[in-house]
Amino acid sequence: MDIEEGDILTYERTFTEEDIRQFADVSGDMGAHHVERDDEGRLMAQGLLTATLPTKIGGELNYVARTLDFEFVKPVYAGDTVTCDVEITRLEPGEKRTRLASKYVCRNGDGDAVLRGESDGMIPGKAAD
Repeated sequence: MDIEEGDILTYERTFTEEDIRQFADVSGDMGAHHVERDDEGRLMAQGLLTATLPTKIGGELNYVARTLDFEFVKPVYAGDTVTCDVEITRLEPGEKRTRLASKYVCRNGDGDAVLRGESDGMIPGKAAD
């Protein structure tokens, strides 16, 4: 994937109850708010499940994170569609790897931020000419 500093990469996902339950099984995060419905009948997604959106984009780039910073702003519930925008804030090609930094924001269907953060890391391998 060809990317440049300033590029914004986007991924959208609708979280399901099955996603939340499977993530609870895999992660062990069985907080009551993730396995029992609230007073409005909703099941809340784990914060780190929501954080899989920017990491999915990183995976497409073969990105190896050194740091990940997450600010969980609002809850996400089963049925919510969340859009994640990852902005490439630094791109430094090198002989053995390309250093990359990014910032990201995930928004719910109402356009409200539910997650913000930054990451720093690298893409292994020689930069393309």
